[in-house]
Amino acid sequence: MAFIDYYKILGVDKSASADDIKKAYRKLARTHHPDLNPNDKDADKKFQQINEANEVLSDPEKRKKYDQYGENWQHAEQFEQARQHGGGGGFSGAQDFGGGGQGFENFEGFSGEGGNFSDFFESLFGGARGGSRQAQFRGQDYQAEAHLSLRDAATTHQQTLNVNSKPLRITIYAGIENGQKIKLKGHGAPGVNGGPAGDLYITFFVDDDPKYGRSGADLYLTADVPLYTAVLGGDITVETLNGSTLKLKVAPGAQNGTKVRLKGKGFPVYRKEGEYGDLYVTYNVLVPTNLSDKEKELFTQLANLNGA
Repeated sequence: MAFIDYYKILGVDKSASADDIKKAYRKLARTHHPDLNPNDKDADKKFQQINEANEVLSDPEKRKKYDQYGENWQHAEQFEQARQHGGGGGFSGAQDFGGGGQGFENFEGFSGEGGNFSDFFESLFGGARGGSRQAQFRGQDYQAEAHLSLRDAATTHQQTLNVNSKPLRITIYAGIENGQKIKLKGHGAPGVNGGPAGDLYITFFVDDDPKYGRSGADLYLTADVPLYTAVLGGDITVETLNGSTLKLKVAPGAQNGTKVRLKGKGFPVYRKEGEYGDLYVTYNVLVPTNLSDKEKELFTQLANLNGA
């Protein structure tokens, strides 16, 4: 079996501090963790290699032994015994193994499954493992969309979304805005190495309504007013978003484009039960067409009376 360059695996040099090693490990572990690369055997294998390199270089005793024997790892036990008995054995402890080590992609004796360690590790350290210092990572956030009609957005109701191939039933509160995003904590991807789960962000899109316009909690409606009602005054009926009807009094001489406000008859205010915006009604005065001869005669008389 060949020597393995753990420094090369983590992408650091021999002078790297403990903090440098920790940062390099966390970055690589995040990239190659199997949970983030499902069904990718290469990622699984690289992740185990990274863990083994971290197991050695993050442990001061293991790193010292690894640095001391270098490529002479096969004779480590002999050197240890000679040192303990006062013999030098001619070993200087200053071996340079930066370029002759085995590469990151070729890991002899490594299975890539179940957290096994390489033959090189087993030969140099035996069963002396302190347990891999695997960093915990927060799971990835999920993004989802929900589309609503304006009428649906005006009522508190439950809706089932399909998030990452799983059904999730949520409560949507009346008054939700178009483009509004809400967060469901812990409903994202599972954490790595016991880390917290990510969050789920849902963006709501409220479709335009053919009859009502909306701005915040205010609604806008155009109502037709017969010419005679606009001139003489009277009542018209308007329908609110919830389907109820209101009788609206039109003052005599009402002009086309006149806007009136119906206080509290608009859209629900988000998460404030019982509060509503206003409904603004714009008059669209209807000019009669296909007049009868008698009607034309009467309009002519009116025009003459006004000097037209």
